[in-house]
Amino acid sequence: MSSRYPAIEPYDNGMLDVGDGQRIYWECCGNPYGKPALYLHGGPGSGSSPGARRYFDPDAYRVMLFDQRGSGRSHPLASEPDIDLSVNTTQHLIADIEALRAFHGIERWAAVLGVSWGTTLELAYAQAHPERVNALVLGLVTNTSRREVEWITEDCGRIFPIEWDRFAAAVPEEMRQMRLVDAYAALLRDPDPAVHMPAARAWCAWEDTHVSLVPGYQPNPRYGDPEFCLRFARLVTHYWSNSAFLEEDQLLRDAASLNGIPGVLIHGRYDVSSPLETPWRLSQRWTTSRLHILEDTGHGHSTDDAFPVAVTAALNEFARA
Repeated sequence: MSSRYPAIEPYDNGMLDVGDGQRIYWECCGNPYGKPALYLHGGPGSGSSPGARRYFDPDAYRVMLFDQRGSGRSHPLASEPDIDLSVNTTQHLIADIEALRAFHGIERWAAVLGVSWGTTLELAYAQAHPERVNALVLGLVTNTSRREVEWITEDCGRIFPIEWDRFAAAVPEEMRQMRLVDAYAALLRDPDPAVHMPAARAWCAWEDTHVSLVPGYQPNPRYGDPEFCLRFARLVTHYWSNSAFLEEDQLLRDAASLNGIPGVLIHGRYDVSSPLETPWRLSQRWTTSRLHILEDTGHGHSTDDAFPVAVTAALNEFARA
C-alpha cells in the first residue's frame, strides 16, 4: 500500500477569533459528511502542512487541521515584534480546540492525531475533555516534562558533544548559570535582532542535530527561512522553559483517566529526541492503548515509510470502528 493518501485541498477554511487578539487559521479536508477527525501539529510552532492531510482516508474522515497560536497562518505570529506570549499556553490551545469544535458543530472527535509536540497537546486535551474523543493516535510521543526538556537540551549533548558545545557556546557568559532552555528563551524574547536572530539560528541548528540519528538524514530546509526560524525557536523555548505549563509528570500521572478510550502510540526505536521510555510508561498506565515500536526509525525520520504507514493504518482502524 502507499504510505499515505494522495494530496488533497481543503473544501473549506477560515480564521476564527478566539480572543486575546488571536485569530486561528483552520481548514477542513476530505468528506464533509465523514467522521470528524483532528490533526495537531508539532513544534510548538511548526504549523500544519499539506502533507498532514494525507494521513487520513478522505472518503472516511472530515479532517480539521489548524495552526496553533503564533504559527503558520494564524495571527499574530510569534516572530512579530512585541508579541505577547503570555496568552500562548497549553491551556489556551486546549480552549482553542474546544472553540473550533463548537464552531463546526462537532460533538466528538472520531479520531485525534498528534505528532511530536502535538502528542503533548493531544494528551492534555483528551485528559481535560475525555468526553470529546473516541480514539487517539500519537506519533513520536512526548510529554514535554521538565525531565524530558533537560534531556533534549542538556543530557543529549553526551551523544552529540561537538554540536552541543556550539549550542551551549552561543549563550553569553553572563547567562551560563541558567538552564540552557531558559537562557535561550530570554535571548529569543529580546527585541534586538542582533540578539534574537543568532539565538534562533543556533537553536534551530541544535534542533536539526538531535533528530538526525538515522542513516541518510538530511538537514531540514525549513530552518533556512529566518522568519520561520525565529517563530519556531521562540515558541519552542517558551513552552519548553515552562514545561508546557503542566505539572511535572501530569500527563503520565493522569494517563489512567483515558482508560476506555482506544489509542495507538507510534514511536521510533532510534528516537533520541524523545526516548522510548515516555510512550512505554504511558502505555503501562493507559491500559486501552497499545505501543507500536518502529525499528530503524528516529524522530520522524526513517530509511523507509514505516512511520506514515503505521499512522495511516491506525487511523484506518478507527475509521472502521
